[in-house]
Amino acid sequence: MHTVAVLALDQVIPFDLSVPIETFARTRLPGGHPAYRVRVCGERPEVDAGAFTVRVPGGLDELRAADTVIVPGVSDPFAPLPGGVRDALRAAAANGARIASICSGAFPLAATGLLDGLRVTTHWVLAERLAAAYPLLEVAPDVLYVDNGQFLTSAGAAAGLDLCLHLIRRDHGSAVAADAARLSVMPLEREGGQAQFIVHDHPVVPRGSELEPLLGWLQDNLAGPLTLDDISAHAGMSTRTLIRRFREQTGTTPLRWLHRARIRQAQHLLETTRQPVERIGAQVGFGSPTAFRDRFKRMTGVSPAGYRRAFGSKAAT
Repeated sequence: MHTVAVLALDQVIPFDLSVPIETFARTRLPGGHPAYRVRVCGERPEVDAGAFTVRVPGGLDELRAADTVIVPGVSDPFAPLPGGVRDALRAAAANGARIASICSGAFPLAATGLLDGLRVTTHWVLAERLAAAYPLLEVAPDVLYVDNGQFLTSAGAAAGLDLCLHLIRRDHGSAVAADAARLSVMPLEREGGQAQFIVHDHPVVPRGSELEPLLGWLQDNLAGPLTLDDISAHAGMSTRTLIRRFREQTGTTPLRWLHRARIRQAQHLLETTRQPVERIGAQVGFGSPTAFRDRFKRMTGVSPAGYRRAFGSKAAT
C-alpha cells in the first residue's frame, strides 16, 4: 500500500497538517479498500501548532520509508530547518519518494536544495519573499500548484486540497480522485489559479512625483478610449519620454498601468454591484465584451463571471 508521511515541523499550520491526513486517509479504491497508509512524523514527539500542541507518533525514519512525503506550511517560513529534518528529506528523495509542500511548506523544502532550478509556488503573499530567499527557484505566484514529477508545491490553504486530489488522480485515476473530491465537497479541478485571490490594490500613484497629476487624470478617465498618444498629449511630453518616466516612477508602462487600473475597478464593480458583465467592461474602458473578458482572465486567471461567483457580495446593488 502507498505510504504517505506528513511531516509535522515546529510551528506547523494546523489546517495544512490536517488536509493531507484527512484527504489521503479517507480515499478508497473501487473495492472499498484504503488507497493510502498515512503516517504523521517529525523530529520531536510533540510540536507547537500555535493554539495547541500536536503529538507526533512517528519519527523521521518514517520519511525514508514513505512513497510520498507532504511538507505542510509553518507560521515562520524563515525558521532554520533542523539538520536532521533536512537530511531525512534528502534521503527520502534519494530513495525515490515523491515530496510535496503545502503553502509556506515550500520554504523548508527549498532549504534542502531539492527544489533548485525548478518552477515552484507558494501562497501569493509569500511568493516574492520565496523568490528573494531562494534565487535558484522559478516562483509562479498565480497557480494553485506546480507538478515537477518528483517534487510538487502548492499555494496557500485550500490549494493543498487541490494538490492532494491531483496526487490521488496521478496514483489511481480520475474516478478515485473524483470520489475523494466529492467526499471533501470539493471540485476535482477549480477554475483559474491563485491569481483570482490576489488582492490587487489600485496602481500606486507616487505622491509628489511629476506623474501624479497624470495618474490622477487616468484614474478619472478609465472609461475613455485612451491611447498612448492621448496620454502623451495630455502629459505634454513625447511618447518615448512618457514611457521612460513611467518605468522610472511606477515600474511599468502607461498602458499596463491603465489596464491594471481598469481591471481593479472592474473587480470592485463585480464584487459590489449586479451590473451585467458587458456593462462593467464598457464602464471601465474596454471597447468590446470579448476584449474585457480576455484581459480580465489574463490578469486574474478567471472570467469576470467566475470572479463574481467567487467574490460577489450578496448585498450587491
